[in-house]
Amino acid sequence: MKQLLTELKLRGFSKRTVETYIYQNQKFLEFVGKKEVTKEDIKEYLGYLISDKKVRNTSVALAKAALKFNYDEVLGLGIVDFKTPKISRRLPEILTKDEVRSLINVINHQKSRIIVKLLYSSGIRLSECLSLKVEDIDFREKHGWVRSGKGGKDRIFVLSDDLRIELNQYLTKNKINMGLIFRGKNGKLSSRNVQKIVKEAALRAGIKKNISPHKLRHSFATHLLESGTDIRIIQELLGHSNLQTTQIYTKVSKEQLRKVRSPLDDL
Repeated sequence: MKQLLTELKLRGFSKRTVETYIYQNQKFLEFVGKKEVTKEDIKEYLGYLISDKKVRNTSVALAKAALKFNYDEVLGLGIVDFKTPKISRRLPEILTKDEVRSLINVINHQKSRIIVKLLYSSGIRLSECLSLKVEDIDFREKHGWVRSGKGGKDRIFVLSDDLRIELNQYLTKNKINMGLIFRGKNGKLSSRNVQKIVKEAALRAGIKKNISPHKLRHSFATHLLESGTDIRIIQELLGHSNLQTTQIYTKVSKEQLRKVRSPLDDL
């Protein structure tokens, strides 16, 4: 475990990934109850997760990735070279533009409204939003910076005119000149707090969908695609390292499908 922890740190993985990989390897060792691990031991464990524990394919894939990193990359054994069930990619549920408008309009608390507007208008992740600092915003150029986002990368995000004005007013009113923009009682605002804000607003707006802050990110990407924005630009704005991850939104956009003209109509 110490060797694994050192390698994870050297690779610059996020704190959450480090904790997850350590946890997954510890659970495996508890299951096998020995130090000399073989391919069959790993197969047996993953089979146990699939058949006995009935865990989802995504959880199995995560456990396999953690074990593969340890036994193949760190220890160089090359024993995690077998197939497991593929992850079923579900299409993300999104809000319509009218639903986004309704969601924003029912939020009276300024800070809460600004957070929801920012999540939708920029497409940044909730964790990135809550880590934003005043220094990351360029009001003149109408953009902001995500510092050390997923994968440790910096990237730019757009700042809408509407949000730019309200955010500037909020910072001035609360005399926030530097450091975190969104603060709770004990420092950084918690993700759970924002999740609660979004769910309660959805109820008041009469939206029946299961809404979360991340659905605002999905909606941002889909609405950009529907308005004709190039998918590679959307990829950059979302911070996706792989275009395939972004391409799932091409399957969601009903507006794009409606634009397709049937060949029968051209006969």
